[in-house]
Amino acid sequence: MTILLVIAILVLLIVVHELGHFIAAKLFGVSVEEFGVGYPPRAFTLGVWGGTEYTLNWIPFGGFVRLFGDEGVVAHGRGSFADAARWKQAVILVAGVSMNIIAAFFLFFGAYSLGILHVIDDQSTPRAELLITDIVPGSPADTSGLKAGDQLVSLADDGGAGATLTPDGVLEFVSSHGGQSLSMMYVRAGATSTSSLTPAHAVVTQDSGRPAIGVGLALVTKESIPFFPAVKASIMSVYNTFVVVGQGLWTIIDGAAHGAPNLKDVTGPVGLVSVVGEASRSGIGYILSLAAFISVNLAVINLIPIPALDGGRLVIVALEAIIRRPAPRIAMQTLNALGIFLILLLMVVVTYNDVARLIA
Repeated sequence: MTILLVIAILVLLIVVHELGHFIAAKLFGVSVEEFGVGYPPRAFTLGVWGGTEYTLNWIPFGGFVRLFGDEGVVAHGRGSFADAARWKQAVILVAGVSMNIIAAFFLFFGAYSLGILHVIDDQSTPRAELLITDIVPGSPADTSGLKAGDQLVSLADDGGAGATLTPDGVLEFVSSHGGQSLSMMYVRAGATSTSSLTPAHAVVTQDSGRPAIGVGLALVTKESIPFFPAVKASIMSVYNTFVVVGQGLWTIIDGAAHGAPNLKDVTGPVGLVSVVGEASRSGIGYILSLAAFISVNLAVINLIPIPALDGGRLVIVALEAIIRRPAPRIAMQTLNALGIFLILLLMVVVTYNDVARLIA
């Protein structure tokens, strides 16, 4: 069931991407010869409407649109993509990425409306949980075995006095108990544990005179969000995800430029099985949130300037607009083949890492 869910998410998001190309092409009068769900060989034809053949194909990992006069096909005339104005070609290419971003917004909105774990500012919110977000290396919290993601249940001194379970409450309590042993109860993966730790000075560099235990805290809740706050939260989530994915991609590119690309933390389709499986156990809201994250990933990846991707094709369209003539066909086919080779090589490496993680 998890594998089917992974396939369903990938097919949905890729079809949404192709739908963006489809809608933009139709708006600009470019003929769409085929809109396919899945990849060939063809299973059967669903029908023909508006000059477009709609098909269902046997390889269930995405979808595609076939435009009249598109790259690699020497065809000119009414409705040809090759004969469309360069700016129209650019809009058609960007439309796929735009649809993935729009899809991510609606998926995040659905997740927040159903209720997923999210940070809140109101410390009086009922049913809120206090989570450890990060640990300072070498701090009392670090040596006590605490980890980011642990839920703080209680924090008390030897006399039984306890901290108010808010970020401010814990900060005030720890600051007033420098050098004293404190007992912390926390939950990790459903299991409750207790740890002893002693607040110390110089744990936080910028505030070395204040006793601290070396944890970052955030108040979170799983309660659903009303309509307008959910809209705002969804927009911010799309933006933040875009930044995180972009930074991760830049780290890989920078590493590759220095001869040491790090792909061990990159998850491919095989690795998604375990990730989606974990999300499904937490509820449909988490599945929607994960699908939104994947959708933003697809948008960012498609902007990479590799000829086989939308980003590479946009670069070529821009160059053609500058030189005022089509790029040489042989050069285009060579670059396209090189781009496909690089993508396949990346998929092999990522899949190998996925399988290695599963075996480990």
